[in-house]
This record gives sequence, structure tokens and C-alpha cells, in this order.
Amino acid sequence: MRKIILAAAAAGAALTLAACSEKTEEATTEAADSMAADATAAADAATDAAAEATDAAAEATDAAVDAAADAAAPAEAPAAE
Repeated sequence: MRKIILAAAAAGAALTLAACSEKTEEATTEAADSMAADATAAADAATDAAAEATDAAAEATDAAVDAAADAAAPAEAPAAE
């Protein structure tokens, strides 16, 4: 009788552990998927920020070149009448 009870208890414990490991595996998979989504979102945000910074730098460079060209241009002489 004791052997049957011990065998049933051991079987129940094995089933409990199997159920726990499935839940743990699902939770781990969900956490990994969430981390991947977060990493992708962060990478996209960084890429967008870098693109905006590059555009701003290009605009500033264009403005500086235009200002330098305007400063270097000789003053126009008044038209002779």
C-alpha cells in the first residue's frame, strides 16, 4: 500500500514539475519576445534621431556655406546713370 501511495505521489510531483516547466518556458519566450521588440523600438528611435541630427548638420553646413559666399562676394558698385 505504501509503495502505491509513494508511486502516485512521485507521479503527481513529476506532472507538477512538467506543468511548471511549460509555464516557465512560455514566460521565458514571452519575455524574450518583449525584449526583442523593445530592442527593435530603441534601434528605430536611435536611427531616427541620427537621421534628424544628420539633416540638421547638413542644413547648418549649407547655411554656413551660403553666409561665407555672401561675405566673400564683392560689394556691387552702384549703377552708373
